[in-house]
Order: sequence, then C-alpha cells, then structure tokens
Amino acid sequence: MKPVSNHPITASNKILSSILFGSRWLQVPLYLGLIVAQLVYVVHFMIELEHLVVGTFSLTEEAIMLIVLGLIDVVMISNLLIMVIVGGYETFVSRLNLEGHPDEPEWLSHVNANVLKVKLATAIIGISSIHLLKTFINAPNLTDKVLMWQTIIHMAFIVSAVAIAYIDKLMPNPSKH
Repeated sequence: MKPVSNHPITASNKILSSILFGSRWLQVPLYLGLIVAQLVYVVHFMIELEHLVVGTFSLTEEAIMLIVLGLIDVVMISNLLIMVIVGGYETFVSRLNLEGHPDEPEWLSHVNANVLKVKLATAIIGISSIHLLKTFINAPNLTDKVLMWQTIIHMAFIVSAVAIAYIDKLMPNPSKH
C-alpha cells in the first residue's frame, strides 16, 4: 500500500520524476559494452585454447596447468560478466520477462541489488583464487613480495565478501516477512 501524501503532484514534479526514472535507460549502452567485453574474452579464450591444443605434445605439465587455469579464469570472468549484465539489467533497468523460459537462470527470479553484490563478491573471490593458484604454481619465478601482496589482496577480497554477506543478512528482507 502506498503512503498517502498531502502534497499535490505538480506538472513539473511529474516531469522530473519521469526524467529521473527514465534515466535508468542510460545504463543500456554500458551493458552493451560489457557484451562487447564478453566477446573479447571469447576471442581470448579461443586463442589460449589454440595454444593448448597446438602445444599438446611440447608443453610441460606446468605450462599446461597454467594455460588451463587461464582458461578457467576467462570462463569465471565471463560468468561474472553475465551476472552483471543480466542481473544488473533486470535489477536496475527493466524486467527481462523470462518467466517460463526453459533457459531462465534459477538465480534471476530472486535477484536484487544485495543478492547481486554477494554473488559478485563470491565470483571475484573465485577469480582471485585462480590468479593466486597461478601465482603459486609460478612461485619460483616470482619474488616473495609479489606472493605476499597477492595473498593479502586475496584475503581482502574474502574479508570484503564476508562483510557484504553479513550486512546483507542483517538487512530486512521483504520476502521473508
């Protein structure tokens, strides 16, 4: 139920409200730009996959592992892009009207800004974990300072994600009431 206001709605107020609400459509070019970025990642993935296939018999196990981790990294970043593009558009711009579509992502039915933040933080931790694993595999070629800072940054991501999840848990959730 909407609260009743004692203030009359003026024509200028209605126009301003329409402009403010309509400004959400300015995000569409940003989401389209992320789709282009996704395409760039697909091209990068294919190039790296070609390196792996061509080098099947000449690459060391360590090199293969690093390339595969790079491929996993690209896939995880691509998944992150999809969450931002689809979830962000659905949350901040307009409904996608996918109800009943066989390919509708399960998470999309209950996405909101807080859920999106927690999912993004979790995805960033996954991506950071892959980078850290690549760093540890390549540790003999790196300085202790690099290893230390990458570990500290990864831990900062984890602490941030836990804080975001905790804050989300503390916030009132209308669907629970």
